[in-house]
Amino acid sequence: MQTDHEHGAAPAPPPRGRRGRRTVLVASALVVVAAVAVVGALGLGGGGAEEGSSAPPRSGSTVPVSRTTLTERTTVDGQLGYGTEIPLPVKATGTVTWLPAEGTTVKRGGILLRVDDRPVVLLYGTLPMYRELGLTAGARQGIRQDAQQETGAEGDARDSGDQGRTDEPPGAPDPSGSPTSGGAGAGAGGTGGTLRGMDVLQFESNLAALGYTGFTVDEEFTGLTARAVKRWQKSLGLPQTGTVGIGDVVYSAGKVRIGHAGVRLGSPATDDVLTYTGTSRKVVVNASAAEDSWAVRGATVTIGLPDGKSVKGEVASVGKSATAPEGGGGEEGGSAAPTVPVTITIEDQKSVGRLESAPVTVEYVGRERADVLTVPVAALVALAEGGHGLETADGRFVAVRTGLFADGRVEVSGSAVREGMKVRIPE
Repeated sequence: MQTDHEHGAAPAPPPRGRRGRRTVLVASALVVVAAVAVVGALGLGGGGAEEGSSAPPRSGSTVPVSRTTLTERTTVDGQLGYGTEIPLPVKATGTVTWLPAEGTTVKRGGILLRVDDRPVVLLYGTLPMYRELGLTAGARQGIRQDAQQETGAEGDARDSGDQGRTDEPPGAPDPSGSPTSGGAGAGAGGTGGTLRGMDVLQFESNLAALGYTGFTVDEEFTGLTARAVKRWQKSLGLPQTGTVGIGDVVYSAGKVRIGHAGVRLGSPATDDVLTYTGTSRKVVVNASAAEDSWAVRGATVTIGLPDGKSVKGEVASVGKSATAPEGGGGEEGGSAAPTVPVTITIEDQKSVGRLESAPVTVEYVGRERADVLTVPVAALVALAEGGHGLETADGRFVAVRTGLFADGRVEVSGSAVREGMKVRIPE
């Protein structure tokens, strides 16, 4: 009797359920081993990161931990220009008969505009023109009397024929024509009513700077000052009165750049007839009122121009009042943060080139950490137990504490971190 094996029949297969269970168990074991290997390689196991666990080294470049100074820099938008235009304090009354072109630079002695065909002249100073400058009635009377006395004294001397004797009483005018206590300076003691004040000193300083001399620059408007004024008026084509009207001059701290005109030719002169700015280009930043700690007068910043060049700037002033941006709303319906205007001056005006107006960027220094250990930000790895770590060149993982992030690097510290140690940047 032959068996099924002798007839070539295949042996009966083992029970199906047992082989299926063995296959599942083997596959599960392989998955667990692979997962543990991955966790070990990434330094994600328990407290291994604190103790410096080892793992097979992975590919990637290594860099040293270096000691340096980290500086946080922030960039904000700004606008290059000449600053806010303000009205010229023109006090002349009448009809505007001439206006300068917008952008014109006017220096001391230059003409700002003409009213009733009379020039309004720019002078330098901080005290506004608030009264007419000239000889008072008493001073003018004193000068006339002195002139008459001088003429009479010369006649008496000629009649007597004695030119060497001086019989005049003390205080009589000098025959040479130089002023004495009774000469062109008459009234200095009070009887002549000489005009005095800081506004006189300011005007006389300008008159002398323009080349009209022959008087003492002080706080008294004397007859000699009036003579210089007449020469100045003659050069301007004005009647030579020796008196400066309240609308004849406008004072500013320096030369000005003409802005836009508020009136047309033929219109009456008003307070807003002309606006002006300084002649130096500057940058205005509308800085967030909540983040304006960098905006301190004298702070240095870097200005990025549209052509890619950078120039140095300095914070000159910071606004005292915060205002909401126009429109009142931010992105997605949110409210925009209030801002304060920050004005930045540029010392090297030539570095700006010919630009008069342009959007620019302003980079300022925020926080700074000196003499700290740093690594590239890309060298940081996340740890399973939380926080960050670094992988050493031999595959160990050490935990670190992070500090300031700046310029693509990060401040790191920890008991296992030292200067010069090699750490890996994962690929």
